[in-house]
Amino acid sequence: MNNQQNSADTPFSVKTIIGPMMAVIVGMIMVILDSTVVNVALPGITEYFKSDLTKMQWTITGYTLALSAVIPLAGWMSDRFGAKKIFLLTILFFTIGSVLCSVAQTPEQLILFRVIQGIGGGMVAPIGMAIIFRLAPPEKIGSIMGMLGIPMLLAPALGPVISGWFVEYSTWHWIFLINLPIGIIAMFIGAKFLPNFESKSVPALDGLGIIIAPIAFSMLAYGVSQSSISWTSKGTLTGLIVGGVALLLFIFVELRLKQPLLELRVFKSSDFVRSILITWIMQIALFGSFLIVPLFLQTVKQYGAFETGLIMLPQALASALMMPIGGKMYDKVGARPMALVGLTIITSALFIFSKITVDSSNTFIMLTLAMMGAGMGLSMMPINTHVLQSAPRHLVSRVTPLTAAAQQVMVSFAVAGMAGFLTSSTKDYMAKTTNPLNAMISAFGDTFLLAAGIALVGALLAIILRKPKVQDADASKADLDESKSSMMVGH
Repeated sequence: MNNQQNSADTPFSVKTIIGPMMAVIVGMIMVILDSTVVNVALPGITEYFKSDLTKMQWTITGYTLALSAVIPLAGWMSDRFGAKKIFLLTILFFTIGSVLCSVAQTPEQLILFRVIQGIGGGMVAPIGMAIIFRLAPPEKIGSIMGMLGIPMLLAPALGPVISGWFVEYSTWHWIFLINLPIGIIAMFIGAKFLPNFESKSVPALDGLGIIIAPIAFSMLAYGVSQSSISWTSKGTLTGLIVGGVALLLFIFVELRLKQPLLELRVFKSSDFVRSILITWIMQIALFGSFLIVPLFLQTVKQYGAFETGLIMLPQALASALMMPIGGKMYDKVGARPMALVGLTIITSALFIFSKITVDSSNTFIMLTLAMMGAGMGLSMMPINTHVLQSAPRHLVSRVTPLTAAAQQVMVSFAVAGMAGFLTSSTKDYMAKTTNPLNAMISAFGDTFLLAAGIALVGALLAIILRKPKVQDADASKADLDESKSSMMVGH
């Protein structure tokens, strides 16, 4: 975005950006926290509603699908109505959704209110980061955007701990209600300090794409989740068939439009296809396991939610520690070695988890989690950067909404698929043994083994990654820098 607020002859002062930075950081922390808090709270919420995992995992799946549906709209809405106005409205919508979640009386209400939360939350990070990008001078853009990366690293680490504390020492309602004061603070700071950007003329909105995409992705996720009953059950077949037809229709519609909701023409690049496939595989393996580990700790090891959150902490810390190392190594050796090493570490950690038992020590679990986090930190940013560099230069700014939205879709598939597989495996083992604990441990082992197998496929695919073709010499650095904000969404 090229209309900088600071004139060229005015020296840049950090004071001018502190206010807007605070508004964006507070908003982003609130949204990113809510992407991780439910994982640890899920067993308690499931028990509270006397429901089952297959249904309650939709509190995560519904949220991530809603995020994916609105991320592509962020740029269009900002240009059409003004970034400040839309940013404040999304914070308000997210806060209202949070309060509604805290007073939900049934599983269906909680799932619906989580969708409302996601619709608000999906635009907060892309719009907030784009605002800061416009305010920062070119020579400071790296360090200032790097400061915005802090909540992205801290929030996933703190989410399970904060959630666990509320669930164990108060009530799960507070993991949502806490967003009310935070949301009010974010709106107050934003209203006071965010500058008003002029709205722009924008192309017609892809209305058909907005309708079809959520239908396609939610029905496919529903079909995958129903596989816990049977792959030939009515729910599974309905979800997969309706979702598959809607997906084909969505692809057909998008390829015919000059300004589609998601730019699918980029899939013509074989380099892009290779790198995005690896990204999706890694996300399915990782985010599926992020749900399964807290479930194991609370259902098999019988740990409380707070202790579970503390045990999960090394994973996020190791990821945060290794991420800058992964970035520096990428500059030196490229994406292939980093993807290969990172995914091999992730595969090894998940395979180790497949051998976990009720007697496995906390140290063993925490070290394995740290190992998984390290693999994620080493490979995530190099692969994401490679995805951007693999795209044709003129499509870079259109690719970032695609990759950010696709990440949320893959997370929803991972959660639905892993929860369904775990439920199905547990039922199978229960039928073969009189010891429910052994049945659960065996089912968790199989689920971790499945995740390890998926990660191994990603590691093998990393071997065929190659350096992207050299882009035009006059490639706009602004395009790539602007893309980083969307690239980092969801980390």
